[in-house]
Amino acid sequence: MNSLYPSATEIRESLATNPFPTSARERNVQFLTLIKAFFSLLAADDDLTAVDELSLALVDSDAFRLAVADMQRDPAVAALIQARYQPPAHDLDRLLTYPVGSLGHTYAAMLQQQGFERIDMPLDVTADTAYVEYRWQQTHDLWHVVTGFGTDEISEIGLQAFYLAQFRLPLAGMLVANALISTTLLAPEAMPDLLRAIAFGWDLGLQAKPLFAQRWEDAWEKPVRQWRAELNLPQEGVLG
Repeated sequence: MNSLYPSATEIRESLATNPFPTSARERNVQFLTLIKAFFSLLAADDDLTAVDELSLALVDSDAFRLAVADMQRDPAVAALIQARYQPPAHDLDRLLTYPVGSLGHTYAAMLQQQGFERIDMPLDVTADTAYVEYRWQQTHDLWHVVTGFGTDEISEIGLQAFYLAQFRLPLAGMLVANALISTTLLAPEAMPDLLRAIAFGWDLGLQAKPLFAQRWEDAWEKPVRQWRAELNLPQEGVLG
């Protein structure tokens, strides 16, 4: 039986040719997909399939279009988007040969320790929104490394608040809202820590230089401490 909702793969494949919903039916499907994914996350906040569906459905939204237009007011961000910057796929074993403390070594060691996999997305997009979606997902773990946010649930929401301050990423707003609702209903004792993480991430995002503009992969050898100094970020880990 066909599902009412498009799968994450179907949404991803549509981005290159149809970046925004135009018909009433397309907008209704988009809304239903967003609602389904949002409430799936309330039931299980570690449901990565729901996160993927939510993220990809939001690429088709006015909120994402406005966010991308706003972020391109920064010339360096606009240049990276227009160039469709896409570095070659990197090899984690090779990155581990960089000096300890370098971006490449720190990033590869984190992926290895956490059991994460790198994301090498095919660059077959025509819309700016689709490229921004690809690029932020591709560099998400690099943002963890450079900002110092941990990978526990509260620290992740702190990083989402950082995203919101930096370029109004729609998924970040939905994940912060979801965390507030689920914490209120299911773990109210954690609310003070969650609010502190959100406030800290927001403030840090406002003070830091645009991380989206950075071509991280062109300078794997640069020390993380140097990256942080250049981007106006604290030298030590912030949360988690």
